[in-house]
Amino acid sequence: MTEKKIRIIHYGLGPIGIETAKLVLRKTRMEIVGAVDIAPDKAGRDLGEILGLPERLNIPVSGDAKDLFRRVGADVVIHTASSRIRDIAPQLMEMVEAGLHVVSSSEELLFPMSENSKLLKDVHNLAVKRKVSVLGTGVNPGFVMDSLPLFLTGVCEEVESLRIERVVDAASRRYPLQKKVGAGMTEEEFRDKTSRKLMGHVGLVESLNLVAHHLGIPLDDVVETIDPVLAEKPVITAYFDLKKGDVAGIHHVARGIYKGEMPLLLVLDMYIGAPDPHDSIVIRGTPNIQMRIDGGVAGDQATAAVLVNTVPAVIAAKPGIVTVKDLPSPHFVR
Repeated sequence: MTEKKIRIIHYGLGPIGIETAKLVLRKTRMEIVGAVDIAPDKAGRDLGEILGLPERLNIPVSGDAKDLFRRVGADVVIHTASSRIRDIAPQLMEMVEAGLHVVSSSEELLFPMSENSKLLKDVHNLAVKRKVSVLGTGVNPGFVMDSLPLFLTGVCEEVESLRIERVVDAASRRYPLQKKVGAGMTEEEFRDKTSRKLMGHVGLVESLNLVAHHLGIPLDDVVETIDPVLAEKPVITAYFDLKKGDVAGIHHVARGIYKGEMPLLLVLDMYIGAPDPHDSIVIRGTPNIQMRIDGGVAGDQATAAVLVNTVPAVIAAKPGIVTVKDLPSPHFVR
C-alpha cells in the first residue's frame, strides 16, 4: 500500500521560503500543492520559475491566500512570511480557519509572551476547534539556543546555570539577514531602529523564556541588550561595502535573573567578519556538560531543514498553538 503524501502549501517565497520549497521537492513523503506570495513580481508566476528550476511545476503562485486555501486541498502550510506576531496573526487565522496545520519560521511564535499571547488567543482557540496545530520553529530560535540545550540537560541530576553562545559571520549569510543586523548603517541609525524594534535579531528573549520555563526557573527579570559591532576596517560583502566605523552587525545578550543571580545567559554575536563562528553550550550542574559545534549550524540550510523535518510531528501534535518542546525532538525525514 502506497503511503499518502503530505500535501504542502508554501506561504512566503523569500530566501528561506525558496530553500524550504526546494527541499520539499526532494522529500518522498511530501508534495507541494500550492504557493502564496503577495509580492507583485512573484504572484502569478510558476513556482518552478521562482525556485530557479529548469522546468515548470505547473503550480502558479497565488497572491490571494484565502482563495488558494478554498481551491486547493492541503494538509500543512509552511509559513515563512514574517517574524512578528502582530504581522502574522491574521495570516494564521486564515490558515487555521481553512483547517490547515501550520509550521512557521516566525521567531516570536516560538514561545508567545505577554501581548503576543493575547494576539494569539483566538488563533489557539480556533486551532483547537479545527483540530489543527500551529508551531513556530527554526534554527535560532527553535533549536541551537533552546531545544538543543534543553535536550542536553536530560542527563543532568541538577542544573545550576546555562550559558549558550552563537557566533555567526554574517558575511556568509543571505542579504535579508545582513540587512537585519544593520550592516552598513551608522551607529546612530542602528540604535534608533533597534530601540523601535524595526530591525535586529528576533527571538533571543523567546529562547531564554522557553528554556527557563522548561527548567522550572521562575525568573525575576530578563535583561536584554543589543549593541552594534563596528567594522574595524573596510569590508566588502556580496551585498554591502562597509567603511571603517560602519555597523557590521550585532552583539545581542539576554540574561535571565533569579534571586539576584544569572542562571541563564544567551549571547549572540552576528556580524560581518566575526572570527571563529561556532555554537557552544555550557551547562553547570551534575554533571557539567560542554558542547561546541565548530563553524556553527548553517542557518539558512538548517532553518529550511527544521521546518520541513518537523512537518510530520506537527500533524501528529495536539491541536492548538504548540511549542518545540511539545513535540518529539526533530529528526531527518525522507
